[in-house]
Amino acid sequence: MGNTVSAAEIAQKTATQFINPDDSIQKHKHKFKDFKGEIPEECPMHQKKSTSTMKDSGCPVGGGEEEINPLNMMGPANQKPAPGQPFPLSTDRQVSTIPKAIIKEGEGSFWVYPSAQMFWNAMLRKGWRWRDEDIKQEDMNNIIKIHNANNEQAWQEVLKWEALHANECRDPRLKSFGGKAQDYSPRARIRQVMGYELPFDRHDWIVDRCGKDVRYIIDYYDGGNCDDKYRFALLDVRPAMDSVDNVWDRMKVCWWRWFYSGE
Repeated sequence: MGNTVSAAEIAQKTATQFINPDDSIQKHKHKFKDFKGEIPEECPMHQKKSTSTMKDSGCPVGGGEEEINPLNMMGPANQKPAPGQPFPLSTDRQVSTIPKAIIKEGEGSFWVYPSAQMFWNAMLRKGWRWRDEDIKQEDMNNIIKIHNANNEQAWQEVLKWEALHANECRDPRLKSFGGKAQDYSPRARIRQVMGYELPFDRHDWIVDRCGKDVRYIIDYYDGGNCDDKYRFALLDVRPAMDSVDNVWDRMKVCWWRWFYSGE
């Protein structure tokens, strides 16, 4: 949790020492790919309550009879007020700083977060009932701010790991993502045995490293009250140990953390 963040920071600082500005750096070429149906620009995060499969999770949309976008495991965007909704909600959507790896013709280059109205409708489709909660219009606005801030923080942590490969790619992009809230990672289960709490959510992000897919695991832990930037979750972000390169990156960062721990 906390140690991983520190490890990523060490990785970022150390990696920059090996970057030669004169080296030839591979850049992304924007990809345009046709998909069936409308592919909405959605966020790379979903609500806390989720099922165990990526097909049943999203942001927080997922499942049901709707056509699902394979890049974010979500259905079409719904900006219409729900029947019986107690107050109007904003339909404004914030553009993230997270670049897309696959861009449909006519779309923007960055992932777009859901509006408060979209989030409300998505929670209803997940079985949430607002009458059971003492929720206000301002609460939904704050939920969106927290949601967006957590994703921005997660992307910054990913970029720290990607700094290890800056000589081969300085333009990593988020290709796809999905939630696996109840599919706890081995690291999370080991921490539980040691007496720590389980994360309240987990995401797997696929990052396009200039043509190479790299999977990242993000565990979200409850960090208590929000700060003034609407951040409350403690993030444990690291590359999945499913390739030799990822294992080597984690071994290097583990060594650097131990070596520099006394400084």
